[in-house]
Amino acid sequence: MSTSKTSIRIGCGAGYSGDRVDAAVELATYGKLDYLVFECLAERTIALAQQRRALDPEQGYDPLLEERIRACLPICARQGTKIITNMGAANPLAALAKVKAIINELGLKDLKLVAITGDEVTGLITGDQILIESQQGVSLIQDRIIAANAYLGIQPILTALAAGADVILTGRVADPALFLAPVVHAFGWPLDDYRLLGQGTVLGHLLECAGQVTGGYYADPGYKDVTGLESLGFPLAEVQADGSFEISKVEGSGGEVSIGTCTEQLLYEIHDPTRYYTPDVIADFSQVVLTQTGKDRVTARGGGGIAPTGMLKVSIGYREGFLGEGQISYGGQNAVARGKLAIEILQKRLTRSGIPASDMRFDLIGLNALYGEAASGHEPGEVRVRATVRTNRRETAIQIGREVEALYTNGPAGGGGAYSAVKEIVAIQSVLMSADRIKPELHVEKT
Repeated sequence: MSTSKTSIRIGCGAGYSGDRVDAAVELATYGKLDYLVFECLAERTIALAQQRRALDPEQGYDPLLEERIRACLPICARQGTKIITNMGAANPLAALAKVKAIINELGLKDLKLVAITGDEVTGLITGDQILIESQQGVSLIQDRIIAANAYLGIQPILTALAAGADVILTGRVADPALFLAPVVHAFGWPLDDYRLLGQGTVLGHLLECAGQVTGGYYADPGYKDVTGLESLGFPLAEVQADGSFEISKVEGSGGEVSIGTCTEQLLYEIHDPTRYYTPDVIADFSQVVLTQTGKDRVTARGGGGIAPTGMLKVSIGYREGFLGEGQISYGGQNAVARGKLAIEILQKRLTRSGIPASDMRFDLIGLNALYGEAASGHEPGEVRVRATVRTNRRETAIQIGREVEALYTNGPAGGGGAYSAVKEIVAIQSVLMSADRIKPELHVEKT
């Protein structure tokens, strides 16, 4: 379905689940948007959402859904901006009910809401399927699976837009699809024009992480200085019918849009720039040309693509035991030596209790936690011991915190700020599944 518009404006109001809300409000208020997209799912996010849903069937959607909808929907409804988001996470129907309740409470009228389900495909997972990462059979983890979610493409979102949806709530959808779908809808692009779909995927990839492309992840003091990060503006794009687009941000907001910020985001999470796999197209980013057209304005052209594989990636979240963690700090003269002695004590006590060395890890944060012993050639004035144990038994995971706290009085001297935590480990692996086996469904509510 095409419109008479020669261009549309799309903004990204979130690049991950915990992203800032005030930047989205600014974008909704001043961005003159046709569409506001909230992209809030990561690999593990939906499996964790499935855990919440298991505890409460009315949960499982994004924790900030209500705050974002209350803050942005009244503005969007007033200005005619449509919202597209994967904040439905593991429970799009509960998200739909929550949004409808908020709308009724706020007294908003004449809005059509659509939830998209069908990405949850645990029932289609079989033990003989091969896990991409480990090349082992799913049977090895099948009894520990929490959820399996397929990465849907643009088709169900297109159907929702064609039905006049004002708010679209999805579960797991390929990130660029949230942005590609409204462009295809607005300009009536053929679904087999892979050059256009590839160019539209460039748009989605640049916008999907919000503040990353406006300088947040780009900033590196003294090398790549970016001003106004405390009021970082989120990105928007004005898209033309030929797929070319200009990325910018709200005038006066912090951060920057430059060749540098866009180049770094274009390469983000890319393995082969000539073959970026999505459900809708295998996009080619290798010929993209970025041009600085003004302050905080960059145009992009040259994306392409070929037909998709017909297979969808399915992320499987499964239980992989527990992580026990303990931390304690040492400061002042000889802090590193005292921190190393603390680790030696912990290693010996945990080994004595039967925990294999391969299941333990010890770091001196501030010295070697990121880069190992190769980075320990200096003597900081303070360090923080971090000890972790990976185990199948919660009781063993709890033990590490107790051992760390006991260092207060059992040596070495001067330890402080002890902390402990136990977390269930949710691991992620993936399989491929034929797109024909997965049947998305739309659920419509009107206000």
